[in-house]
Amino acid sequence: MDRQQIQVSDEEPEIVHEEFRRRRRKKAFTSSSSTSMDQITVEFVLPTAGWAGNSPDTLQLEVAGNWTVEQVKGQVWLKAVTMNLSPDFYQRFSPDQCILVYQKKGSVCEIYDKHQVFQTLDCIRYWRALKKDVGRIQLVPRPQPSDESQQYQRYLNHLIGYDVTDVSNVHDDELEFTRRKLLTPRRIELSDRDSKLYSMDPWVTRKPLPEHLLSKVSNGHILLVIHTGTARQTIKVSINDTPVQVLASFFTKTTNKRGLLGIPENMCEADYVLRVCGREEYLYGDQPLQNFNWIRQCLKNGEEIHLVMEMPPDPDLDLVQKEDWALVDDCTGVAGTHEQLTIDEKDHERVFTISMWDCNRKFRVKVLGIDIPSLPKIPELIVFIEASIFHGQQLLAQERTISKTFNEEVLWNCWLEFNIKIRDLPKGARLNLQVNSDIMSEGVSVTKSRLLYYVNLLLIDHRSLLRQGEFILHMWKMPEKSEESSSSINADKLTSATNPDKASSMAIAILLDKYCYPVVLPKSRDVGRDVGAAGEESEGGERGQREMPNHLKKQFEAIVATDPLHPLSPEDKELLWHFRHECMRDPRAYPKLLGSVRWGKQEDVLITHHLLERSNAWDTSDLDVGLAMQLLDCHYSDAQVRTMAVRKLETLEDDDVLRYLLQLVQAVKFEPYHDSALVRFLLKRALRSKRIGHFLFWFLRSEISQSMHYQQRYAVLLEAYLRGCGEAMLQDYRKQVDMTEALQKVTREIKAMSADKYDVTAQVVFQLRQKLETLQISGLPESFRVPYDPGLRAGALLIEQCKVMASKKKPLWLQFKRADPTTLSKDPIGIIFKDGDDLRQDMLILQILLIMESIWETEALDLCLLPYGCISTGNRIGMIEIVKDATTIANIQQSVVGSTGAFKDEILYQWLRDKCVSEDKFQQAVERFLYSCGGYCVATYVLGIGDRHNDNIMITESGNLFHIDFGHILGNYKSFMGISKEWVPFVLTPDFLYVMGTSGKKSSPHFQKFQYMYVIHPLSLSQDVCVKAYLALRHHTNLLIILFSMMLMTGMPQLTSKEDIEYIREALTVGRTEDEAQRHLLDQIEICREKGWMVQINWFVHLVLGIKQGVEKRST
Repeated sequence: MDRQQIQVSDEEPEIVHEEFRRRRRKKAFTSSSSTSMDQITVEFVLPTAGWAGNSPDTLQLEVAGNWTVEQVKGQVWLKAVTMNLSPDFYQRFSPDQCILVYQKKGSVCEIYDKHQVFQTLDCIRYWRALKKDVGRIQLVPRPQPSDESQQYQRYLNHLIGYDVTDVSNVHDDELEFTRRKLLTPRRIELSDRDSKLYSMDPWVTRKPLPEHLLSKVSNGHILLVIHTGTARQTIKVSINDTPVQVLASFFTKTTNKRGLLGIPENMCEADYVLRVCGREEYLYGDQPLQNFNWIRQCLKNGEEIHLVMEMPPDPDLDLVQKEDWALVDDCTGVAGTHEQLTIDEKDHERVFTISMWDCNRKFRVKVLGIDIPSLPKIPELIVFIEASIFHGQQLLAQERTISKTFNEEVLWNCWLEFNIKIRDLPKGARLNLQVNSDIMSEGVSVTKSRLLYYVNLLLIDHRSLLRQGEFILHMWKMPEKSEESSSSINADKLTSATNPDKASSMAIAILLDKYCYPVVLPKSRDVGRDVGAAGEESEGGERGQREMPNHLKKQFEAIVATDPLHPLSPEDKELLWHFRHECMRDPRAYPKLLGSVRWGKQEDVLITHHLLERSNAWDTSDLDVGLAMQLLDCHYSDAQVRTMAVRKLETLEDDDVLRYLLQLVQAVKFEPYHDSALVRFLLKRALRSKRIGHFLFWFLRSEISQSMHYQQRYAVLLEAYLRGCGEAMLQDYRKQVDMTEALQKVTREIKAMSADKYDVTAQVVFQLRQKLETLQISGLPESFRVPYDPGLRAGALLIEQCKVMASKKKPLWLQFKRADPTTLSKDPIGIIFKDGDDLRQDMLILQILLIMESIWETEALDLCLLPYGCISTGNRIGMIEIVKDATTIANIQQSVVGSTGAFKDEILYQWLRDKCVSEDKFQQAVERFLYSCGGYCVATYVLGIGDRHNDNIMITESGNLFHIDFGHILGNYKSFMGISKEWVPFVLTPDFLYVMGTSGKKSSPHFQKFQYMYVIHPLSLSQDVCVKAYLALRHHTNLLIILFSMMLMTGMPQLTSKEDIEYIREALTVGRTEDEAQRHLLDQIEICREKGWMVQINWFVHLVLGIKQGVEKRST
C-alpha cells in the first residue's frame, strides 16, 4: 500500500507509522470473511420519494460497520446514480444537501455527525434491541429555517446578548454541534416536567428546622393569616402540615363564613393554592410548612405570615415554542472502541478510520509563522514561539522555536516534535501557543521571557477526532497590568476560543500532520485484551492492591488530610499512585489521587478510568459538596472525572444548587468542550426550577457581556435554557433586559453631565427625574421581576424619590412601586443601579456570607447576617438592594454633632434607643446587634474584608448591623503613602462596645456574651458567639478554599492567584489545634478593643475630609 494513502504531509515521508506497515503484513481479513456484525443491511428511503416518475422510493444497501456516516451517504448517492434513479435530482443536488433521519419511539432522530462510524450509531443498537434484520433510514433535503424561526432566533439572541448563529469565528462546527446535542436533554426534561410544580416553583429546603427557629414555634404550631379578596382569616396550624392540609383546615374552619370571605359555594380547597402576599412565591406541594423558605424567614424575623388564597396560575403560560430541529442521535460524537477502530489485522481496503492508539510516533506541529496587521508601539523585540501541551493544569510536553526579530510577519517554517506519542494524547489535551519576547539586559538575552500573545487549540476535537491540517488561529493579546482584563488572564489563558477581532489581532499559522483518514480517539478499550492495563490490573498482579505498610499509613492519612491549596510533592504523588486502590476506598483522597495521574500516559489513564468504573465508594459516600466541586476546578479536565463529580451533585436540592450556582457557572470555563455533564446538569436544574433558571440567566448573561473568551460557550447554554423555560419566563427576561438597558443609557447620560465630580447638584437630579419621566411615559415595562429577587415584582418608578448618589460613578438611587396588588407593605422597592463597577466580587462575598450562615445554623447559631440583594446584569453594570430602615454609622455620627461624632461612644447607643418604642424592643435590638456584630466580626476577619470605615457599615432600626461594599478582600487592604489603613483585624470600636454596655477596660454581661457566653444547654455548655462561629468555619476550611479557588478565573482584581486564597488558610489557623485557634481569635478581639481609638481617628478623618474611598455614601 502506498504510504501516501495513509498520511499526507508536505514533507518528511518517514513520518508514516512503521507500526502500521508492520501490521499490514499480518493476515488481513477479506470482505467475505468479515463477521455478520460488520455488515448492516439498511433500507434507505430516497429523497426523490414522491417525485414525479416511476423511480423506486427505496434502495437497500449492505453497509460496512466501519464506514463513516459521510461515506454511507455517498454510497447511497452513488448507487442511486448508478441505477439511474431520478437523474435530474442527483445531478442538481449533492449528498451534503440531504440529511439522514430515522424513527425511534415515535420521534424523528437525525444522524448528525458525518464523521461517526456507522456501527457506533444509536439506531444500530435500537434495531438490534427490536431484533430487526433490516434497518430503515430516510434521506431528506436539509430543512431551511422558516421566517418565524429566524425571527424567534433573533429574539433569543437579544435576550442572550450574543448571536449564537454567528460562526465566523470558529474553526470547526462545535458551536452548532452542541446546540443540536443539547436539544435531547432539553426535550427529555420538558417531557418529564410537572407543569403545575414548574409554574408555581415552591422554594423549599429539606434541612431540619434550626434550633433557634424551633424555639420560636409554640408547641409545634404557628399562626397563618390567609387573605381572600378583601377579607382575611387567622388560623392555627401545625408546622408539619402541608399546604393541602392547611387549605383543608381553612375550609373546615370557615364553613359558615364562605359568603363573607367571597368563596363560591361550588369551590373547594382543591381549586385553590396559597401564595405569599406581595410576592410571586407559592406554598405548594407535599412538603410540610416548616420546609418552606418563606415560613422560615418570617419565623427568623419575628414577622406575621400572610398568605393569599387564589386560583393556581395557568400552566399554559409556560408553553414552549415548537422547534424545527429533529433530535440528534443519542451517540452523536461518540467514537467506537479501539477494537472497532484499530487497523490491526484489517485489509487496507477496509480501513476508513484509524484508532489514535495505533499511532506510536511522537506528536509534532509545524510553526509556519505569525502575522499582525499593525506592529504595536514597543521597542525592538526578539520573539519566539513556545508550544506546550496541557491537560488541565498538567504540562505534558513543551517545545519552542528559535528567537527572531519581531516584525509584522515572522516566519519559522519549522517542525516542533514533542516528547509525547500521539497515542498518549488524552481527550481535552490543548496545544497552547504563545508568542514570547526575550528580555534583553544590556544587549544580552536573559532566560526570563515576557508573554505577548497566546491561543489554544484542542488537539482532539468535540467528535474525538485528532486535529489535522493547517490552522490559522487569531491570538489573544496579553493585557497590561493596568488593563481591566489583566485580572481574568488566568481563566482567559485556558480558553479554546480564538480572538474574534480578526482585522487587528495577531494570527499564527500552524500545520499538523494530515492523514487521508480520520484519526479517532476510541471511547474505550477491552481491558482484558490490553497488555498494558491487564498485565498490571489483573487479579494477583496489581501492585496497587498491596496492603499498605503501617509506617506509610500515617503519611498517607497526612496527605489526604491536607487542604486543597497544599501542593503534592513527587514522592506524595508516587505514594498515592502506588496505593491507588487504597485511595479508591476513601473519597477524600480522590482529588489527591487524580492530581497524581500522569494524564499523558495512555496506560495510566485507562487504569484510572477502570478504577473509577469499578469503585462504588464515591457513589455510596455522603455528599461532600466541597469535594465534588473540587473535581470541577481547572486542574481536572478528564470527562469521566468531571462526570463523576456532577453525578454526586445531582443529589443537591434546589436550595443548595442556588447556593453554589455562582461557582458552578464559573466551572463551565474549565470544561474542555462546550457540551459536558456540568452543562447538562445546569440546564436540567434550570428547566425544573424557575428560581434557578432566573439566576442562571443573569449569571450567564453577565459573563457573556464581560468575557469574550467564553462568550460562545455560555451563549450555547443560555440558548438551550431559553428554548425550554417557557413563554412567561421569556417575557419576564425581556422586561428585565429592557429595563436594564434603559437605566444604563440614563446613567451614562447623567455621568456625562458631571463626569469627574463626586458632588451632585440639584440640576443633575432634576435632569435625572426628567429623563426617567420621559422613559416611563414612552417605553419602560409596566412591571418587571427584580433581578436580585425574582419573587418580587417592581412597578412604576416613584420619580420624586429617585436621585443620583454622590460618587464618581454616579449610581442611581431608584424607588419603585410594588406591582403586586396583594402586598401589605407600604414601603417602595429601593434599587441602586450601578454602571461602571464590577459587582461580581460583591456577589461572591454575599454568597459566602449566606454559606457561612448555613454553616452556623447547623451549630444552632443565628448571627443575624444580612446578605442584601446584589446582581451583575452586564459588563460592569448591576443592581443592589436598598435595605429598608437602615442607615450608615457615618450618618448617625454626623447627624448629632458632625464630624466629631466619630469619637462619641454613646451616639450609636442613643440612636438605637430612640428607634425602639419600648424597653423590651430595645433589649431585643441590643441582642440582635450583639449577634450581628459578632457574625460580621468573624466573617470580615476570615474573608479579609478591608476598607471598613463608617460609610460602609450600616445598621437597621431593629439593631441589625451589616457591612456593605466589598471592594477589598482576602487581605488586599488599601494603603496611604505605603501605610496600611487597616489597623485592626476587624471592626469592634468603642461605640459598638458601648451598645453592649462596655466602656474602657470594663466588661459588661453583654460583652461577655459576645466574647465568652455560657448558656446552659441539654448537651453541653455553648461557648462564646465569636469563638463558636469561628470554630464552625474552621471545620469547613476546605469548602471555603474551594469556593474561592473556583472564582479565581472570574477576573476579580483581588482574586487572581492562590496567594490571595492563602489568606483564608492563615485566618482560619490551618494546622493548629482547636485550643490554639480559640486563643488566636480571642487575641484578635483584644487587639480590636485596645486599638479601637485608632479606628475612630480613621473614621473622623473620613468624615472631615469627605473621602469617598471608592464607595457610595448611602444617604437616607
